[in-house]
Amino acid sequence: MARMYKSRRGQSGSSRPNVSEAPGWSNTDKDAIQSLILDLAKSGLSSAEIGTVLRDKHAVPNVRLVLGKRIGQVLAENDMGGSYPEDMMNLMRQAVGIINHLGSGNHKDIHNKRALEITESKIRKLANYYKGEGKLPSDWRYKRDELRLMVE
Repeated sequence: MARMYKSRRGQSGSSRPNVSEAPGWSNTDKDAIQSLILDLAKSGLSSAEIGTVLRDKHAVPNVRLVLGKRIGQVLAENDMGGSYPEDMMNLMRQAVGIINHLGSGNHKDIHNKRALEITESKIRKLANYYKGEGKLPSDWRYKRDELRLMVE
């Protein structure tokens, strides 16, 4: 969402090569990878962190090519996913940090007040999307005073 809130054009980067099967040098043992994912999730890592650990330490460049499903789907099948989607939870943690900053004697920090407004706007937009997808209840509302309870 770079262009919506900034005067820049967004971040440009290379795209992943279009491949349909895992490379020969990678770890393709489905049971081992699935147990690694579950062990890493039990230790408290998010799905993005799990993917990074699998890539860097266990020679699995893309879990989806090996298992046929994403890390989040594996966690959801084993009831290890969080109550909120990961991207929304990251934004809520960011909002809690900004609220803490503004509440600890920095109430005149207008740049972070604006950053809080932008972050809350992103949370509301994601909430509308996830309500439509059925991942959030239709009566869910973002409330700043209840935010700490949701994140913890």
